[in-house]
Amino acid sequence: MNAPTSKSTPTLPQPHHPYKVMALYKFASLPDVEALKSPLAEFCCARGVKGTLILAPEGINGTVAGAPEAIDALAEFLFTSGPFGNRLAGAEVKYSFADTAPFLRMKVRLKPEIVTLRAPQVDPNRQVGTYVEPEDWNGLIERNDVVLVDTRNDYEVGLGTFQRALDPHTSSFVEFKDYVEKNLDPARDKKVAMFCTGGIRCEKASSYLLSQGFEEVFHLKGGILKYLEVTPPEESRFKGECFVFDERVSVGHGLELGSATLCRACRHPLTEADRRHADYHEGISCPHCRDDAAKHEAAAERQRQMDLARQRGLAHMGDAAATDAQQRRQRKKQLADQSRQANKD
Repeated sequence: MNAPTSKSTPTLPQPHHPYKVMALYKFASLPDVEALKSPLAEFCCARGVKGTLILAPEGINGTVAGAPEAIDALAEFLFTSGPFGNRLAGAEVKYSFADTAPFLRMKVRLKPEIVTLRAPQVDPNRQVGTYVEPEDWNGLIERNDVVLVDTRNDYEVGLGTFQRALDPHTSSFVEFKDYVEKNLDPARDKKVAMFCTGGIRCEKASSYLLSQGFEEVFHLKGGILKYLEVTPPEESRFKGECFVFDERVSVGHGLELGSATLCRACRHPLTEADRRHADYHEGISCPHCRDDAAKHEAAAERQRQMDLARQRGLAHMGDAAATDAQQRRQRKKQLADQSRQANKD
């Protein structure tokens, strides 16, 4: 199968938002990942770009955000002018915008895989399923001879999914192999269509199914995010919101900010119904972790610190918190110096 021909061009021109978000992945041969890590991290930090990028010998994956001009510069660095050369050409790239910073810091991580499946026989650079454009997706999944599978984890599916999609009820992508073994049969399931958030998990999932003897495997090109970006709401077969791995928590059609929030104790995404539940206590607990006292205690202390910081007009997390802490240290030092000078006098 040929790789997708996506271009790294902006898809949502919304200049009135101060932060531009770039989500990308690319399966490519990167045997020199250790040498690539520092230049990439330094480039991002010098321009105030924050988020997480994962590098592995099989490619790159991640989401970052920053000022629009900084993200544009990073795109050029990754795809044209930087140490990657042209190895990331044709990467799957999606842009969106945010009013507040989605990330608190910048991290470049080295891992064995950019999406963990632990199936050595899988090689998306060699074999993947058939890409289906978002505008062709509805026609495919409405066919009676197609088995539709959501390859995401249970907490993601809980926020939204496609009509009639099967939920593997996995807590991590590694468990997808067990789901296939127990629930899908290449002799029975002749046509399997799959989808995920941005497309990367389906690259590996489709490659895995083909390695297990499945004949026709399809996956949504660009994932749910691309579908929500280009599909009119009245034509959409996706119900709910799409979970994203940053402080936005979820997005809806047009990639507009969704209504979901995170439980600060267990990090489970919460719907409006979850927040109305008797076991929900803001910043402390939710219906998904109601029996985990240890998480509640830690979350309660964190909430207490946040409330104290708010009362004092200080930040609690991120760069603003670091600035506040530095200013407090400088003030203490000044007071100490003044006290020593007064004692000398």
